[in-house]
Parts: sequence; C-alpha cells; structure tokens
Amino acid sequence: MTEPASDTSAVLTAQDSLVLASMQTPVEMRLVMDWLGQQRARNPDAKFDVLKLPSRNAPPSALTALVEQLESGEDRSVVPVRVFWLPPPDRSRVEKVAGLLPGRDPYHPNQRQQRRILRSDPRRARAVAGESAKVSELRQQWRDTTVGENERDFAQFVTRRAILAMERAEYRILGPQYKSPRLVKPEILASTRFRAGLEKIPGATVEEAGKMLDELATGWSRVSVDLVSVLGRMLSRGFEPEIDYDEYQVAAMRAGLEAHPAVLLFSHRSYIDGAVVPVAMQENRLPPVHVFAGINLSFGLMGPLLRRSGVIFIRRNIGDDPLYKYVLREYVGYIVEKRFNLSWSIEGTRSRTGKMLPPKLGLMAYVADAYLDGRSEDILLQPVSISFDQLHETAEYAEYARGGEKTAEGIGWLYNFIKAQGERNYGKIYVRFPAAVSMRQYLGPPHGSLAHDQAAKRLALQKMSFEVAWRILRATPVTATGLVCGLLLTTRGAALTLEQLHHTLQDSLDYLERKQTPVSNSALRLRRRDGVRAAVDALSNGHPITRVDSGREPVWYIAPDKEHAAAFYRNSVIHAFLETSIVELALAYARRADGDRMEAFWAQAMRLRDLLKFDFYFADSTVFRANIAEEMAWHQNWEANVAAGGDEIDALLFAKRPLMSDAMLRVFFEAYEIVADVLRDAPAGISKKELTDMALGVGRQYVAQDRIRSSESVSTLLFATARQVVADQDLIGPGADLAQRRDAFRRELRDIRRDFDYVEQIARNQFAAREFKARQERSEDKPASQAQ
Repeated sequence: MTEPASDTSAVLTAQDSLVLASMQTPVEMRLVMDWLGQQRARNPDAKFDVLKLPSRNAPPSALTALVEQLESGEDRSVVPVRVFWLPPPDRSRVEKVAGLLPGRDPYHPNQRQQRRILRSDPRRARAVAGESAKVSELRQQWRDTTVGENERDFAQFVTRRAILAMERAEYRILGPQYKSPRLVKPEILASTRFRAGLEKIPGATVEEAGKMLDELATGWSRVSVDLVSVLGRMLSRGFEPEIDYDEYQVAAMRAGLEAHPAVLLFSHRSYIDGAVVPVAMQENRLPPVHVFAGINLSFGLMGPLLRRSGVIFIRRNIGDDPLYKYVLREYVGYIVEKRFNLSWSIEGTRSRTGKMLPPKLGLMAYVADAYLDGRSEDILLQPVSISFDQLHETAEYAEYARGGEKTAEGIGWLYNFIKAQGERNYGKIYVRFPAAVSMRQYLGPPHGSLAHDQAAKRLALQKMSFEVAWRILRATPVTATGLVCGLLLTTRGAALTLEQLHHTLQDSLDYLERKQTPVSNSALRLRRRDGVRAAVDALSNGHPITRVDSGREPVWYIAPDKEHAAAFYRNSVIHAFLETSIVELALAYARRADGDRMEAFWAQAMRLRDLLKFDFYFADSTVFRANIAEEMAWHQNWEANVAAGGDEIDALLFAKRPLMSDAMLRVFFEAYEIVADVLRDAPAGISKKELTDMALGVGRQYVAQDRIRSSESVSTLLFATARQVVADQDLIGPGADLAQRRDAFRRELRDIRRDFDYVEQIARNQFAAREFKARQERSEDKPASQAQ
C-alpha cells in the first residue's frame, strides 16, 4: 500500500532510534505504523521508540514526553517520519486552482479524502523519513546556534529540525522547484547571532522584531508552485504561450545553482517581470526564487497570495528604522545561508524608457554582508534578461514622459492591467540567463579586508553590479519591434512603403550579424519582405504604427502622439548600436576640427561617452576604445582618411553601413540641449522639479516652432538624466563664471546637433541611392512590353 522513503537505509543501520512521527489522522497513524513494522522486520535487533511529533507551537507541557526521550541517551538516532501525500498526476488547470480552496489542498487531504486515495491510488501515499541525527549532534547545534536555556527549548529545537528534515525529504521527491524556506521566524528569533545583534539596537525587542519578520515572511506553498504557470500565464496573457529560452544558458545556470545560492537580477520593463522569473524557473525545473517587491503591491487578497508565492514585501524607506534595517539584513542572510535563491530587479523599478537604468545597491549590500560574514562560500549573481516584442504599458510610459502621474496600485488597477493584457497579441517573451557573476571574485574571501572597509566594499559592489547589468544588455536579443520603430522615428512622420522598409533594414541586420549580436527570430525574419510586413502589421492600428492602405500600396508611419511609445521599443535596441553611433558623430566632429583630426576623433568619442554615461552602459574606457578601433578597422586606410578630412570623411561615412546616430541618439542630445537652454537664465541651485517643469514648457515651444525634431525629446524621463548631465558638468550650483560655462555647454550641444544633421544628410543620400537602385532593378525585372 505504501512505499518506503528513499532514505530509510539510515533507519536500518541505527540500533537505537527515536522515531518522531507526524500523524494527524488515524489513516496516517496506520500508515506510519505499517512502515515501522516493515523497518522492524528488516532489522529485528534494533530498538524503535515512537513518539508523536509535537506541533510547532506546542505548549511546554506537551513537550514533556519528548524531553524525557531525549534525555535517555546521547547516541540515540532521531528519525522524523510522516506520510507524504502526492497530488494526482496530470491535473487540469482548474484542479490546480481548486487547490487554493479550503479542504481541497491535494498535499494535505482530510481523513475522508485520505481513505479515498488509499482505495483508488495507494501509490500517492508514502511514509517518508527525514535525515536522521544523533541526540548529541542536535544538542551541540542547539548550544552553538540558539539562545535556548532549558531542555524544553532543546525539545522545541529538535521539533523544528524534524520538520525541516521531512520537508527536505519531500522536495527531493517532488523536485527542486518545490524547495522553499520553512520556520524562518522561529529559527531566526532563536538564534544566538540574531539576539546578539538585537541587543545593540536601543529599545529593540524580540516581539517587535517578530512582527517585522511576519511582514517579511514568505515561502512557496506547494499549491502555489503548481499554480505558477497558471497565474503567470494569466498575468502574461496576450503573449505567445511558449517563453523563448536559450537552453545552453539554462543548463549552465542549473549547474551553478547546484553549487551555490544565487541572486537572480532581472531587467525590469513590465509589472509581469516578477511573474516571468518564477515561471521560467518552474518550467525549467529549477529551484524557486524569492522575489523582493514593494509593499505597495501587498493589497487586498494579493498580499496573502503573493506571500505564499515567494514574494517578500519590503518597505520603501528601509533606512529610516534601524531595527527594520537589521531584521531585513538578518532575514536576507538567513535565506542565503540556507541556500535559497533571491531575486529582484537590478534597476530597482521599471524602466519607463525601454533602456536599462543604473543598478541599485541597497539589497545587494545586504547580500554582500551575508557573504563577507561567512554565511556562504560564494553567492552567484545571475543576470536575467527579460524582453518582449510588445508591451501594453508603453501607453502608460508615454503619459509619464509627458508629465503624467503614476496610477496607484489596487484591485481596480490589477483588473485593468489583466484586461489590457488580453486585448491583443503582444508577441513573444524572451528570457536569457547569461553567465553568472561570482561575488567571491569581486569581494575576495569571506571575512576578508572588504568586511571592514566600507568604501572599498561599495566600489566593489558598484563594479559587480555594473558587470551584471552589462551582461544583461549583451544577452538581450534585438527585436524586430525595436528595429522598425527606430527606423520610422527618423522619418519625421513620413510614411514608408514595404520595399523602403525592407531595403533600409538590411544594413542594420548585416551589422548585427557581423558583430554577432543576439537577435530574436522576429528580427531574423526581417530579411524577408513578408517578415517586415508581419512586423509592421503587428504594430499597426496605433500600437504605435499607423498603416495607410487606401492607395496604390500600403505605407506605414508613426504619428506624433505615438512617438514616445515607439521610442520605448527603439530604446530597447540602442545598446547594440551605441558605439557605432558614437563613431559617426566623432567622424563628423573630426571633419570640422582644426589640427590633428585623429586626435580630435578620439577626443570626441571619449567626450560623447562621458556625456552619455548617465543614459547608457559602456565598457570601460580601454575596452571601449578597442571596440571603436576594431569597428573602424573594417574600413581600409581609415586613419589616413580621417586625417585627410573633408571629402575623405564624407566618403568614409557614405561607405559606412548602417548610419544609426540620428535614429538612436539624437533625442537624448536634444533633451540635454533643452535643459541647457533652460539653465541660460535659471538661478543657481534650481530644484529638480522646477528645472523639469521649465524644460517641459520650453520643449513644447520648440516642438511647435520646429526647432527640435520631435516631441519625443520633450520627456520628463529624458530630462531626469539630462539634469544629471548638467550637474556632472557643475552647471547647477553656484560657482565662478557659471553663466559663461552654461553658455559654453549649450554651444557645445548645438555643435553636436549640427553633427547629427550632417550624418543624417549622408544617411538620406544612402537612402536615395538604394531607392534608385531598387527602381532600376524593378524596371529590369519587367517584361519588355511593359518597359515600353
């Protein structure tokens, strides 16, 4: 009727065992006794004492029997046993959801359900033994790690260890995706380490710390694990059912997770990212992650549900309360020490522009503290790239860019979000797991010098975090959506035909292939006209492209009110063209420079890198320079052509494929210039809000006057980094010659904008040449009679 647990060999070798049996019903009692009978038959000389395992919150009087048994011999082996109820195989989606209802949990059937299971499918009932331990070993652990003072405290400790041992035995049967922390609060509160730190905080109490642990507490219930795919698909409905993975990356990550705990740091473009990561782990049978989220998402029924689904809710202002900060640090350390995996967005919040934000170090510092304190031999920082063909949230982001306010989360918000997800097809979700970053490699060994040098530790954290973000960017596939939107945003609202779209996109695809940049299947299909047609049609009806098909042939364009939404998609691919765009602007600068043009070329390339550092990630200066040189080496005698200047640089740029600076970077420099123009007569020390409000007003004026290319540059999101740029140039606070320096910077930006105009004109000449060639080819393909 029942199967013995897989680790029962430990029971057979012990001559004196105390069996702590978790039995909640007569059915489970009978199954455990049958299992014990089998053990006695296999080892008739062994002594087995059986005691019902006290409940986790048992009063001291209920522990008397266990105390007596534990005092009867230090060499006794303690073996925890309980009945494990397997769910029925091949459950439907409805049956999995029903597991949330009272009395329907398949892992904890009631007595009537247990009897039915034994009649219909007895293989679903298994008596499982957790790993055994001697009383002396348990007592030593108790003394070393807890603040327990008497034998009843020891009995409670043994009870917790028994429960955890049985949990481990069961998830070995179920699979690693069911691994989840249990008994976190009592384990932390009882630890010597935690109590010692608590005593150093004035006014801190165990009771208050316990309440904070309740607030942080999370875990994956087995029913929640089963529902991951169901709930994840509900949130991500509208996308194709199969997530796009790189199987080699999944295999490499699996090997890493078997050796060390990990923090999965994901790029953040959508609310559904937090659901995509658990779904990806479950679909690939990997250990679950415990995702940090803002406590603003703990509303209504969502709070309890998400807490049972691995979500850790944290307060917005962590540093305001020293006790909360301490409890959170110890909680993170405990999770890492027990080798459970954590996850959060490396950017800290959703990127509303489509490009990656700078990494946030707050939670990372807690993990680093746990590592440096020796709670793990190493911790892996696993980059996770999540990208999409389309998102319905781009309309929301466009409203933010125009100065709109964020919608507060709540039940109504959630309903509208899920509803919007199902309104149309949004294409595929792409998940990539590039190589993990070793914390040991950046921080040195545990208890090393960085444990006592806060400045050095912070610098190492910054380098480590930027490396994670860099790997995310390098692994993120370029999509057809990003390429098409990037192209149409350069036409200033003019529509293009299918043929024009197709021949213009080929240079970008050639470049990506030569650079071996990851691309999506949708981008690869742009090699064919039907692939281009599928891409632009998927974005049509104002999402964000408009199609006009009432004439001789259909044409596509981006309307002015859709430019911010389209920019989100274009921005998601800029990383692939960032360095080549800088090359173009540096060549344009060298053309108008006096003196050594090669020196001017390199100086301007580094200057542009410096100006753009708040908007984009770059390789370090040495690698960046090497990358530029490698790309320029594709052009024969490029250094001689640059040194010659004039027509030689014109020819060099005309031969360069593709020309991308206008498509990729113009709007950022236009936003910088608007802010610099506002500073012309702004007071020293102008506030962020005042500067942004003035920039929005001036920017709208310049759009109306056609002084800048599009309304895309008029964005609170772009002005936020533009303010960082001018602050970095020391143009905000008071200082000597402030007005002159502000004016000089504004002139510099205007000169860069003229460089954009120059490169754009050459790109238009390339387009005209392709158009002429295409017309010739079409003419040659016509029959002679039609040609006449």
